[in-house]
Amino acid sequence: MTVPLYQKVKDHILERVRRGELTDGVKVPSEAELVEELGVSRMTVHRALRELSAAGVVDRVQGLGTFVSAPPIRSELMELKDVADDIAMRGNKHSQIIKVLEAVHPGAEDCAYFDIQRGSRLFHSVIANLEDGMPIQIENRLILPSFAPGYLDHDFHAVPSTRYLRSIADATKVEHTVYATMADEPTSALLGFDTPNCVMVLTRRTWLGSRAVTLSNFTYPGETYSLVSRRTKT
Repeated sequence: MTVPLYQKVKDHILERVRRGELTDGVKVPSEAELVEELGVSRMTVHRALRELSAAGVVDRVQGLGTFVSAPPIRSELMELKDVADDIAMRGNKHSQIIKVLEAVHPGAEDCAYFDIQRGSRLFHSVIANLEDGMPIQIENRLILPSFAPGYLDHDFHAVPSTRYLRSIADATKVEHTVYATMADEPTSALLGFDTPNCVMVLTRRTWLGSRAVTLSNFTYPGETYSLVSRRTKT
């Protein structure tokens, strides 16, 4: 399979980051410099940088250039609990419906985030979490296979996914993004919506050392859930 030129540009930059030639906050060569160095078109370089930016690998600052993204701050402002533990604390029963459990070939953006070659595999799961039979959360995860090689064979009914992943290793870096949106048809079906409804989506990205290991989206019914962040300074 022929690797697209823009992917070769991305791989070139990612390799320089991996070798430590480009570190956090360091400016990446300009588009003109990359065109001259790699012998590709300006459009090819622009697409490569745009996809690396979308994946969180670099930050593009208008008028200043492109820089390697700084890692997220270690101290979390928001702790995402194991939903099974959260439900148990309320004295209710947790159950799951496993909708998807598979290996997939990810697209360019996810390849850039996980720093893997095109054609590589990731593990993918979609699980509905229920409280007393009522769906309250949909988790949609991508997992780096080398981090959790037994993921597809794991019994999630015995040990839920978040607890299982944390039993392998605690993430050293975590990034959370929260936003509201309207549920699409598959999400509406999983959450039992009869009419169009708003949902809250929390995206969680985790790293082990410098290696991205998971990318998860947690979707909650918008009218029933809120997240609270609290930090005490010492």
